[in-house]
Amino acid sequence: MTAATRFLRMAGGRAAFLLGTALAALVLCTAAGPMAQAAYPEKPITMIVAYGAGGSTDVTARMLAPYIERYLGGARIVILNRPGAGGEIGFAAIADAVPDGYTIGFINTPNLITIPIERQARYGLDRLDPLVNIVDDPGVMTVSADSPFRSVADVVANAKANPRVLTVGSTGIGSDDHLAMLLLERQAGVHLTHVPFPGSAENYRAMLGRHIQICDQNLGEGLRGIAGGDPVRMLGVMSRSRWDMAPDLPTFREQGYAIDMVSMRGIGAPKGLPPEIRRTLIEAVTKAAMDPEFQAKARETFQPLRIVGPDAFAAELKQLDGEFRSLWTEMPWK
Repeated sequence: MTAATRFLRMAGGRAAFLLGTALAALVLCTAAGPMAQAAYPEKPITMIVAYGAGGSTDVTARMLAPYIERYLGGARIVILNRPGAGGEIGFAAIADAVPDGYTIGFINTPNLITIPIERQARYGLDRLDPLVNIVDDPGVMTVSADSPFRSVADVVANAKANPRVLTVGSTGIGSDDHLAMLLLERQAGVHLTHVPFPGSAENYRAMLGRHIQICDQNLGEGLRGIAGGDPVRMLGVMSRSRWDMAPDLPTFREQGYAIDMVSMRGIGAPKGLPPEIRRTLIEAVTKAAMDPEFQAKARETFQPLRIVGPDAFAAELKQLDGEFRSLWTEMPWK
């Protein structure tokens, strides 16, 4: 055997060894791929709430989180409150997050939609992925129990006699609470004074402390306050029909004002989630929201649930975007 032949045989053996090693590594990588995906989530998931602690969104988030954890195989969810700018800070934090499934959060209408309409926002609908809607909470007008107002008509009469004197709290410019106030002003021909707050809890406490006269909020918040013994009274609900949770509370329509205003609160994520992780999250959140135990707790805490899947949720947000853009041209709220 010549030296050249021996070299070629040695090279061939080495090549075969290297090829075998490469194939083994490929097999291991292929096997590890599904295992890595199946391991999601491997670390805590942050759930961002764009409003302060104690408000309706925060209550929903903290109640829902343990059930999402259950259906994600025991994963840990950490609630992070990022209030401010009517929800913009929190919504932007969701949109800016790495789309890896480890940051999700609540997205709330109408603020989610109205903020980019009224100003240059730090996020856009195109940067968010609506996963599952959880709550659909109509607006109400709430006053302290010793208030002279017992109906919407009483508020209107007082406002006509005292222009810009009555103070009305909301969760920020362009919020459902604020838009409801503007619609009442427009339909009744009155002028009120708007007082924005970082969240619903601050708005409600200001009314309880007599710092404002009227608290525009959501039905669930008002009912929880009454159930907790707070000395308050609701004057009307902003829905087309009365709610079974408050059958004796008349609608604004019954009192002569065509005002329908609700707040959708659902789970969203930054755009661009890996498809498998997105499916896993949607399935876990949906199962959590449909869990009989969660639904019973939601009813106990007066949260009007309406579970909507990703496609329908996205379609509703798109429709609302068109409706609020039309409203902006007729009645700019800022």
